[in-house]
Amino acid sequence: MDSADTSPASPDTSDFSVPAAGRGGSFMHQSGKKLVCLDVDGTLVDHDGHMSEAVKQTGRAVVADGHTVVVATGRSLPATLPVVETLGIEHGYVVCSNGGVTVRVDTSLPENYEVIDQQVFDPSPALEQLSERLPHAKFAVETSAGEFLSTERFEDMSFGLAAQGVSFKELKQSRAVRMVVNSFDSTAEEFQEAVEGIGLQGVSYAVGWSAWLDIAAAGTTKASSLEMLRQKIGADHQDTVAAGDGRNDIEMLQWAARGVAMGQAVEEVIAAADETTGTVYEDGLVDVLKSVLEGH
Repeated sequence: MDSADTSPASPDTSDFSVPAAGRGGSFMHQSGKKLVCLDVDGTLVDHDGHMSEAVKQTGRAVVADGHTVVVATGRSLPATLPVVETLGIEHGYVVCSNGGVTVRVDTSLPENYEVIDQQVFDPSPALEQLSERLPHAKFAVETSAGEFLSTERFEDMSFGLAAQGVSFKELKQSRAVRMVVNSFDSTAEEFQEAVEGIGLQGVSYAVGWSAWLDIAAAGTTKASSLEMLRQKIGADHQDTVAAGDGRNDIEMLQWAARGVAMGQAVEEVIAAADETTGTVYEDGLVDVLKSVLEGH
């Protein structure tokens, strides 16, 4: 796959700022090192949320070797921070909510991080259309203020915080960085058909492993936010490496100079990558990380 042909168009980064460095150094990418972008669920951790000791130690070795490791996930920030801590990332960046939120990690800050970019959208059109097409679905919104709003009980550990119950009207009035739809009465394929049938406007979407639908601002993906970050920290595109397993990783795998699909990924994800490694249960990511340490 020719990475030069799959790079997204240069985004508008005028409102995207990388703050001055804290005690950890420049935060700029080191020449000769890789920009390593890693999905969480199904890549860094298995689908029970467990990170193997091999992945943990190899990941820490890559961080210690000076490579820029960016956790790029559909998870919200509270559910991502424990993974960042486990990998030993004390100064760097995280892309959360499928590109909706970009964070600078800096252990010298009061909360150990600060939000440096958000891609905010109005969820009301999508909520109205999907509630008609999927009447039994549950809806939740991650707001630009970091809240998790839902009209009913909504169990999604990827938010990392408890849902705050609101009315459907209140949900439509929120400023969203991510919207999630869940239905036990629908399959992933039915979700795909619903989205295509409605012709959602002003949003990007990624259908997950089962009947889950993540919606972000128009044009916002992991790849779009990683590209903005890459430009700001001075990393060459040829030094980008990405690994993932989900449909929401497709753009990221296409964007990276070296895109690696996990072995358990569905065919369309594998087709978007340059190569495939072992499954998450085989510690497939370890081979990728070792190759980075070896200079490949």
